Amino acid sequence: MPHPPDVSLLPARHRVRFASIDRDAECGEHDTIFQGARRAGVRIVGACGGRGVCGTCAVRVAEGEVELLQPTAPHARARLANGWLRACLARPLGDCTVEISPRSLAPVARAEVDGRAGAVFRPAPAVRVHTIALAPPTLEASHADADRLLRALADPRVRRFDLAVLRELSGRLRAAGWRLGVCVHDDEVIAIGEAGRRALGLAVDLGTTNVAGFLLDLQTGTRLASLGIENPQAAFGADLVSRVNHAVRTTDGAGELQQAAIGAIGALAHDLCAAMSAQPQDIVDVAVCGNTAMHHLLLRLPVAQLGRAPFVPALEAALDAKARDLDIPAAAGAYVHVLPNIGGFVGGDHVATLLATEDAWRAGTSIVMDIGTNTEISLVHGGEITTVSCPSGPALEGGHISCGMRAAEGAIERVRIRGDSVEAQAIGDAAPVGLCGSGVLDAVAEMRRAGVLDLRGRILAGHPAVREPDGRRELVLAPDVAFTQDDVRAVQLAKAAVRSGIDLLLREAAVAEAAIDRVLIAGAFGAYIDVSSAIASGLVPELPRERFTQVGNAAGVGVRMVLASVALRERARGIASRCRYLELGSLPGFQKAFLRRIGFD
Repeated sequence: MPHPPDVSLLPARHRVRFASIDRDAECGEHDTIFQGARRAGVRIVGACGGRGVCGTCAVRVAEGEVELLQPTAPHARARLANGWLRACLARPLGDCTVEISPRSLAPVARAEVDGRAGAVFRPAPAVRVHTIALAPPTLEASHADADRLLRALADPRVRRFDLAVLRELSGRLRAAGWRLGVCVHDDEVIAIGEAGRRALGLAVDLGTTNVAGFLLDLQTGTRLASLGIENPQAAFGADLVSRVNHAVRTTDGAGELQQAAIGAIGALAHDLCAAMSAQPQDIVDVAVCGNTAMHHLLLRLPVAQLGRAPFVPALEAALDAKARDLDIPAAAGAYVHVLPNIGGFVGGDHVATLLATEDAWRAGTSIVMDIGTNTEISLVHGGEITTVSCPSGPALEGGHISCGMRAAEGAIERVRIRGDSVEAQAIGDAAPVGLCGSGVLDAVAEMRRAGVLDLRGRILAGHPAVREPDGRRELVLAPDVAFTQDDVRAVQLAKAAVRSGIDLLLREAAVAEAAIDRVLIAGAFGAYIDVSSAIASGLVPELPRERFTQVGNAAGVGVRMVLASVALRERARGIASRCRYLELGSLPGFQKAFLRRIGFD
């Protein structure tokens, strides 16, 4: 009889209780609270992915003891103000109860879904829907069920069945009384079901920060429902570099990131279908767009080469894969169409944005930009499209900001400095608990206007709202919410990356800044910013306000267009092939252009 294991030799396990959300996590002997929470699916903001450099993963220990690890980042401290700790630097020494920062718990208010772009088009989906009726077989007419169905379709292009469909065909035919709805993709029968049942399509914008899903009636192109959620990959870092590093350096890190993306798409599929009294099995076609890193992580393509020069993707062309091969819930033989990439960090989401806004940029000189953790910018001039990717990082979306948070209730989105007072407006008119991207940009612009910030980005003493704890200045925006000197530096780096990208695109095309006819700003961040603040902070060129258009989630519009029309899939491929991709860091004069845009002159 085998002896039971000696429990004294087993690794220590500690239970961490998150009482406010009634959830538990188990931490191993060497796990931090952040690692245990991430494994248990408990959301704690961690913009840097738990590397101890951002300070967003604040928790407070109510019961129990923890060991504080030594930070590796300059100026970082494991202990934050008012008893808060960095979860990624706190290792439980036994069972404990932990309070999560309100910034992590605030319900998402703006996972941007809608866009204000897109051409009118006639639906022509990749999936064709037929209704067929067969006579029951007899001894005199006993041809195979599949052969008789193909003949009934009377479509010479259709020659084969998806194997999963073939396995259920005979039973479904007989149960339905020999009358079925048949869905065909190219030359293949991919789904069968009740005759007359609506064929649904799912379009997904797989963003770095948010994931937006759209349910369409494929035969009419009508949008039936839409929903936006936070990308669960955010638990592994707010920026792409953190996620790529996790995929490369952590055992099964790539698998964790893929499952997070698939989980988000699956949740959208289930919730959108439930809203229409449908099932995910009614989804017969799927289209997905995302930046190159999101694309590769979803498909489980290698990403190591994306993280180092010359930043070469494994695949640029559009791809059609079986939904079941990606564990995406859909009909038995449904395909997932993934939009083409343009270059190392410019992916199908930018292609979708260009497709959706084509009517606006087709003539004249235009800038099309989606500002986020990775900012994609295209200059359209003289019929040519030149594209760069700017590593702007998550600061402009609230990441790597000391009190930064997603666009949720309680996030400060507007800041005004009037004399000696600071006015902060939070989403939902709730009590401020943090600062989201539009508030970050507003804070910088207002600090410059009020003379609280000098041309080099230094916070100046003298204003009643400026304090100096531990010798480092910060502007108090609300109780427990401050904008620090380090936050200013993070914004300076982000805006310098974006603006130098624009500068070098204009230089390469020999176009003067004043010659830009229009600037199209896309994305969730771009939908809510005050353009005047973007100009004042130096994020975008100083042009007349009427030349700027905020188009919202244009990528979401573009991926819906691609889902609804094979002609527009070809159009998207054509746009991608027209783009001349430039690697920003390799362009002559990049460092000089970047440094020139660091300040606020």
